[in-house]
Amino acid sequence: MKRVVLESIGSYGARLVRGLADAGFEVGVVDPKRIKALRTAEGRRAKTDALDAQLIARFALLMSDATRPVPSAKAFEIRALSTRRRQVVEMAAMEKTRLKQTLDEPVADSCRLIIAHLAQERARLEAQLHALLAAEPDGQARSRLLQTIPGVGPAISMTLLADMPELGSLDRKAAANLAGLAPHPNQSGTRNSAAHISGGRPCVRVALYMAAVSAVRTDKGFKQEYLALRSAGKPAKVALVAIARRIVIAANSILKHQQPWAKPT
Repeated sequence: MKRVVLESIGSYGARLVRGLADAGFEVGVVDPKRIKALRTAEGRRAKTDALDAQLIARFALLMSDATRPVPSAKAFEIRALSTRRRQVVEMAAMEKTRLKQTLDEPVADSCRLIIAHLAQERARLEAQLHALLAAEPDGQARSRLLQTIPGVGPAISMTLLADMPELGSLDRKAAANLAGLAPHPNQSGTRNSAAHISGGRPCVRVALYMAAVSAVRTDKGFKQEYLALRSAGKPAKVALVAIARRIVIAANSILKHQQPWAKPT
C-alpha cells in the first residue's frame, strides 16, 4: 500500500497525516462533500464505516488529485503559529469592542489589561513567525519581493508566506483558486447568474482583500484599475475582489520569476 486517503476532520487528523507522510505514504485529505457527491453519483444510500472506507478507496482510485504533497513539519508549525496570531488579533478586537461599550471603570481597566497582554503576545508570536519564515530558503528575499506590491506590507507578506507557501509554483488560475478569489460561473439554460467566489483559504482571501483596500488608494498602486472597474458598473466590493485577485496573481508571478513588482504600462 502506497497511498492513503482520508476525509478531512480538521486538527484531529493532523497527527495521523504527519505520521503517514513521514512513513513514506502518499497522503490525501479530501473534503467530505466530494466523498458524499461520489456516493450520490453512484446512487447509494447506505452508510456505515466499512462502506465509507470502500467509498473513499474508490474515490482515491478515480480522482487524480486525491493525494497532494504533505507540508513539512516546519510548514505545519509555521501555519499553526500564523493561525494562533490571527486568534490573538481577533481576541484583541473583541476586547476593544467591550472597552468601548462598558460604562464601568473596573471593567474598562480589565479590558485595557487584557488588550495590553494580547498586544505583547501578538508581538511575541510575530517575532517567532518572522524568525521561522526568515530561516526558510530565500525566506527574507521572498518577503522583500512580496512587499514591492502596493498594499502588501510585512503583516500581509507574512500571512501569504505562512498560509500560502505554494506561491511561486502555481499558474495564475490555481493561485486565484487557492486564495479563494476565483469567480465561479453559475449558468444553466437561459439562466445566467452572477459568478461568485468561494472556497480557497479564508485567511489568505481576507489578507489580500485588505491589501486591495490599501492598494486602490494610490496611483502607484491599483487606483486606475479600480476606478475603471467602478466606471464599468462593478460594485465596490466586486471591484476590490478583482484587485485582490490581481495582487495574488502578481505575487505568484513575482516569486516564480524572482523579480520585484512593476506597474504594467
